[in-house]
Amino acid sequence: MSVQKVLRTIALSGLWLALLSMTVEAKTKVTSQPFGKMPDGTPVEIYTLSDGAFEARIATYGGIVVSLKAPDRNGKTDDVVLGFDDLDGYVSNFNGPANAFFGAIIGRYANRIAQGSFTLEGQKYSLPRNDGENTLHSGPHGFNNVVWKAKAVGNGVELHYLSKDGEAGFPGNLSATVRYTLVKGDLRIEYSATTDKATVVNLTNHSYFNLAGQGDILKNELTLHASRFTPVNAALIPTGERKAVAGTPFDFRKPTAVGARIDADDEQLHLGHGYDHNWVLDSGGGKLTEAAEVYDPSSGRVLKVLTDQPGIQFYTGNFLNGTIKGKGGSPDQLRSALCLETQHFPDSPNHPDFPTTELKPGGRYHTITVYSFSAR
Repeated sequence: MSVQKVLRTIALSGLWLALLSMTVEAKTKVTSQPFGKMPDGTPVEIYTLSDGAFEARIATYGGIVVSLKAPDRNGKTDDVVLGFDDLDGYVSNFNGPANAFFGAIIGRYANRIAQGSFTLEGQKYSLPRNDGENTLHSGPHGFNNVVWKAKAVGNGVELHYLSKDGEAGFPGNLSATVRYTLVKGDLRIEYSATTDKATVVNLTNHSYFNLAGQGDILKNELTLHASRFTPVNAALIPTGERKAVAGTPFDFRKPTAVGARIDADDEQLHLGHGYDHNWVLDSGGGKLTEAAEVYDPSSGRVLKVLTDQPGIQFYTGNFLNGTIKGKGGSPDQLRSALCLETQHFPDSPNHPDFPTTELKPGGRYHTITVYSFSAR
């Protein structure tokens, strides 16, 4: 074969591989449709991401993961996240006294900030208090309660929101982007943000998972790759200690049923009414690494959580009590779902020895979390 023919064959092979790669990358189907209107008339859309076996639906209101369908070991598909059937359900809940933040993007600062205040570069900032004396998930006007601008991208949807200087008490005009993609059962969430003034940022997703689709989650087997957690005080604010999990009900370094020790006579469990704590990941953050795994023996579904964040908040739905009527009008009962919120530590702006959440002009906040589903 001549040199020219060899080169031509190589070129054609490269083109074929490129086309094959494009076909694989374009496998996930992305569509959108109206999801209703906000009380002020602002339209809300919902994007459906389907890769054949798995499906995620993302609303532009709050960036909510409205549904997430995954097959069990027998191929039966169920919706494995809690929420509501329509937009009105979310708007009512997010603006009511029992806000559960179902499936939403949380920001600017996920989790709690003590006394609703922090000091940054010598200036004190006050935030709305919505959790006793504390600010939880940035108060009543956080990222869960706004309509994001959206556009379809390869395998998913990209959301954008400009949080103006002073919104919810936080400094700086923060330009935030969250991209959801779904490929082969991996729901990848990529967060990024920039600011024009020094601020604090800590974004996460607040999906409530029930891998069986219904019932409680006490028999789910959980693994957390964390040797320490951050104990809390009576207001659920970290004390500053990073305590070893060894010998405590907080040791999930080996697969352990969620309900095995949840009612143990332990001060931290009493304070949280169950698990509602931040675990210090052994990875230390900075690199996308497996942080947790949940296995549901009844369905065979497996959820692996990968993140580059230094912490993960494990919450067992301790404040669900049946008063919230979820999908199909079914009441969401105590411990009927669990949350695994990848994050920086709670109240970090008030703990200089915690990994910093500061973002300055010229810098870029960027983090990735993957919720990876399979069955066995």
